[in-house]
Amino acid sequence: MEKKTPRELILKALVEKSSMKQDVYANTLSSFNTLKAVAKEVLAEMSKDIATKDKRVIIEYREKGEFEFEIRIAGDLLIFSMHTNIFEFDRSHPIWKSSYIKEDHFRTFCGMINIYNFLNDSFKYNRINDLGYVIGRIFVNKENHYFVEGKRQLGFLYNDFVHAVIDEHAIKAILESTILYCLNFDLYTPPFDAIKEISVMDMQSVSESMQIKTGKRLGFRFQADSDSID
Repeated sequence: MEKKTPRELILKALVEKSSMKQDVYANTLSSFNTLKAVAKEVLAEMSKDIATKDKRVIIEYREKGEFEFEIRIAGDLLIFSMHTNIFEFDRSHPIWKSSYIKEDHFRTFCGMINIYNFLNDSFKYNRINDLGYVIGRIFVNKENHYFVEGKRQLGFLYNDFVHAVIDEHAIKAILESTILYCLNFDLYTPPFDAIKEISVMDMQSVSESMQIKTGKRLGFRFQADSDSID
């Protein structure tokens, strides 16, 4: 077998891997744009419905650029952000055990959409010390197969990477599951020992920027938040 030159190996890698990554990027961006459109539609319907029951409850969609948007659900803020790079899973990841991956290891390369949950007041009042959480990550590969890593229903309803192909129906289901999780992920009072001491500087700045750190699980390990429904 004739040994390939470095130039030939470079060209081969460019043709195979770089072209594949372009396909993955295009699929992920298409899925993200569909997610935007679905979010606008779903939130418009929800906003109209909630207005007949309680006008104090705010539901809205905000465009933040090509790769980011956010939705406000009452006191919560969900931020959806598409990463512009393509990732491969390391060999310890469970997806490597499937025949789907063993047939073509390029199927492990995925685009990624992160879902963050913050308190809306954290941004409204510029509380820069407040905490948010990554509650889900959507992965899409070159064949538009997808799965979701996340908490509770996000982690077990959308993990059939071998068969699941992302489309508008799947995206709407993921969005609705995300909103449900967010609404069930409540704000806990932080442990007394975590807040029993406060500096004069922090106390003086409370009225301006609320420097006392707030988060839904402040003082608790997020991992302890069970995957079961409360």
